[in-house]
Amino acid sequence: MIRKCSGTILVPLLGGAFPGVTQAEFLSDSKTTLEARNFYFSRDFRSGTSAQSKREEWAQGFILRSQSGYTEGDVGFGMDAIAMLGIKLDSSPDRTGTGLLPKHGNGRAADEFSTLAPTAKVKISATELKVGALTPTLPLLAANYSRLVPQVFNGAMLTSSDIKNLTASVGRIENVKARDSSNFEDMTLTSMSGAFSSSASSGGMDYFGLDYKFGPSLALSAHHATLEDIYRKSYLGLQYGLPIGPGKAFTEIRYFDAGNEGRAIAGNVDNRTLSTNLGYKLGPHTISGGYQKSRGASAYPYLAGSDTYLFSEMLVSTFGMENERAWHVRYDLDLAAFGIPGLSFTARYVHGDQVDPEQIAGSKATNLRRSNDDGAEWERSTDITYVVQSGPLKDFSIRWRNATYRSTYTDSADENRLILSYFFKF
Repeated sequence: MIRKCSGTILVPLLGGAFPGVTQAEFLSDSKTTLEARNFYFSRDFRSGTSAQSKREEWAQGFILRSQSGYTEGDVGFGMDAIAMLGIKLDSSPDRTGTGLLPKHGNGRAADEFSTLAPTAKVKISATELKVGALTPTLPLLAANYSRLVPQVFNGAMLTSSDIKNLTASVGRIENVKARDSSNFEDMTLTSMSGAFSSSASSGGMDYFGLDYKFGPSLALSAHHATLEDIYRKSYLGLQYGLPIGPGKAFTEIRYFDAGNEGRAIAGNVDNRTLSTNLGYKLGPHTISGGYQKSRGASAYPYLAGSDTYLFSEMLVSTFGMENERAWHVRYDLDLAAFGIPGLSFTARYVHGDQVDPEQIAGSKATNLRRSNDDGAEWERSTDITYVVQSGPLKDFSIRWRNATYRSTYTDSADENRLILSYFFKF
């Protein structure tokens, strides 16, 4: 059945759309993977001010990805598909909202949910057009895969690398399938603790981006996105790496500028954020850290469920509130150098302050406004991952993610995620 997804099913679709094309490369370059993903999520608000004291669910997911090759000729045609199935293993009405499972009107999580999303693709030289399901990892459009199944966008994206060292991206996104949903819907914003309306939806996003490499060490980026009737957002980025001594130093600077677009139905958007990272890699050790500052009359805006592309983004908080200042530090260790291949460890810490509570909902923010104080927050997290290197369970992985979060403007939280994953390749 799985093999038919990459061959028997896709070939008739292609042949019907483009009769007479040669299908040899289309078949020989096809590949299919099935990921079985078992996910436990627990976020304890430590008797905070919200009505729900804990979010805790357990679910099993299956993600089937089928990618065809391209037909022969100057213009190549192909088709991809992603199929997702989520199954509830444990949940209750007082513990929903983890992002693993959809929630019904009665407050109970769905027993299961599924989605099948195809993508048609055309390639000429080093220029590729994809239409349908998309999972981009762009600075202003980054699909998130931190829950049971991935977030998926629906639209068209043209990517070209025909000019040496330059990659251009042009696209139009119509809607999105959330991580805990079966359906494609209009795009919304993350509320940022009440700063934006999370119910205001947009019918589309236009995207344009340029990435240029000045040799192996330096890269510059410029991207722009317009989310209809909500915001327009620009990004400038710089990456630089330099061998120093026995290791390699690296730095990255990311700058975002966001403002209102059209009717601004999600609320006022006025934000400029600088996010930086500086680090050094020496053998199995990598240490990095940086400074981040948000300015303007609003919090940092980003699509609900997506990645922020901020260096400060953690498991619980993004540290992108109005006027917030954040410092972050990170340590990565690959234990293969110590005789344990497949085992890795990451520790992170972020501290934020100068948070303007003006637009934040909740009793804690109200108290800050009364006393004319700024908000503050911090979060520390650890990631431990082990991937089996050989034998019948080769590529099986287990990952434990743990976070402790404390805040003066919203609920604090303790969080654990346990993820077991196995890939079947066909």
